Amino acid sequence: MRVVFMGTPEFADTALQKLVRSKYDIAGVITAPDQAAGRGKKIRMSAVKEFALSNNLKILQPTNLKDSAFIEDLRKLNADIQVVVAFRMLPEVVWNMPSKGTFNLHASLLPQYRGAAPINHAIINGETETGVTTFFLDKEIDTGKIILQSKCDITADDDAGSLHDKLMHLGADLILETLDAIEDDNHKITAQSELIVSSSTLKPAPKIFKQDGQLDWNSDSNTILNKIRGLSPYPAAYSYIQLEGEEKTYYIKIFKAKIANLKYPESKSGTIYTDSKTYFHVITSNGVISVEEVQLEGKKRMDVVNFLRGFKLISPCSFTNLI
Repeated sequence: MRVVFMGTPEFADTALQKLVRSKYDIAGVITAPDQAAGRGKKIRMSAVKEFALSNNLKILQPTNLKDSAFIEDLRKLNADIQVVVAFRMLPEVVWNMPSKGTFNLHASLLPQYRGAAPINHAIINGETETGVTTFFLDKEIDTGKIILQSKCDITADDDAGSLHDKLMHLGADLILETLDAIEDDNHKITAQSELIVSSSTLKPAPKIFKQDGQLDWNSDSNTILNKIRGLSPYPAAYSYIQLEGEEKTYYIKIFKAKIANLKYPESKSGTIYTDSKTYFHVITSNGVISVEEVQLEGKKRMDVVNFLRGFKLISPCSFTNLI
């Protein structure tokens, strides 16, 4: 089969690399236009484009997916099927073009966690299992008929970064399995409606914004820990430290923590206990969180020992819930 691949970030690049090493004919690669990034605003190409260039693949970088010139260029690639991984919403004229359709890889077990941030939300919600799904594109986002799924455990040590990498490789394998099944006409498709008991059982995965990362220390320890894991390394959970006798507050990101089996005198949620050298404990509504990796605004990410060397955190102090 002639395959057109559509994707942009590293998650998609891994799948493309595996596709190139397979038996399939890569007719072309569609990826995002180059963008200015970083402090120097240097023009950078996507991970997918870098790999496509190094392998002499045909590349299209449309700014408008409905543009007639792009549609004509895409049609000339004469694809039997299109594979989409971490790309943009496609107009029907694009996804309906190939004879064998267009399928997408989604980083959840659909119909659960439809949306832009399935990896983050699965961890934030305390799930112990997730996976990847291939499905044919339809008019509504993430609602098309399911082709194949592959499951993956979420361990207590996983954060959004490590789970991303697990699903990235699992998804690349599932794409090849899906292509094989479609080529051999050996696949069964399942309407997502058949898997939905009721709409109230669906867990969404909307895009996450920076403000969604603020921690509420009045929550229980597991809820706080899952939020830290689910937003690490990006965009990162955060809070504000209020030092005793100071009006200034310090913005701090928290990348890693664990539940500490400790007891302190009855204290308000958000109260910080530390020896100013080796540990940084925070009171929650039902226990204690031990903070392990942080980043103070304007500084580098570091473990708590190095953080305490440079930031004079002295008990008593506390996190404050600023809006």
